[in-house]
Amino acid sequence: MAAASRPLSRGAAGRFLGAGYSAGEMARFNYDTTQSNKDIALEVKAQADALRAKTGAAKVDIITHSMGGLNSRWYLKKLDGLEFVDDWVSIAGPNHGTDTANGCLDASCVEMRPGSAFLAELNSGDETPGLVNYGTWWSPCDEIINPDESTILSGAGNTRTLCIGHIALLSPSTVFEGVRDFVK
Repeated sequence: MAAASRPLSRGAAGRFLGAGYSAGEMARFNYDTTQSNKDIALEVKAQADALRAKTGAAKVDIITHSMGGLNSRWYLKKLDGLEFVDDWVSIAGPNHGTDTANGCLDASCVEMRPGSAFLAELNSGDETPGLVNYGTWWSPCDEIINPDESTILSGAGNTRTLCIGHIALLSPSTVFEGVRDFVK
């Protein structure tokens, strides 16, 4: 079962359908990206709970892009998501912040700044707690996540891609195939 926080592109979702997942096994959702990641984490929890209820699965896989990595990790670490998630994926997530966030004032941007109180709390202790299988995909050419290595988490399977831009990371078949195989 898969739930996507900060939804994957329609093309990526279509690839999962083509890989044998049914539409009933997946949930994609949008959220207000200006609000706190803590508030969005409540939505992630609700989506994961709804998907588990709909499918009868004990656990879901969460595949995220960009800021979705932060709010879904908050769900795992702070909202008891560890017992309900099997695999967690961050594609181009600012897990340790991004300098790009210094240019805006929304709650989520303030939280994504390197050294923010939110990131300090999220990354304190074990960055990859529980029995969840954690994986990240990051690019040395990501124009949004700076420094590029911000996506890397201690204890995760961290995959460096070729030189690919932030949004473009959702497109290459090599990234999709790696993620697909990771959550199998």
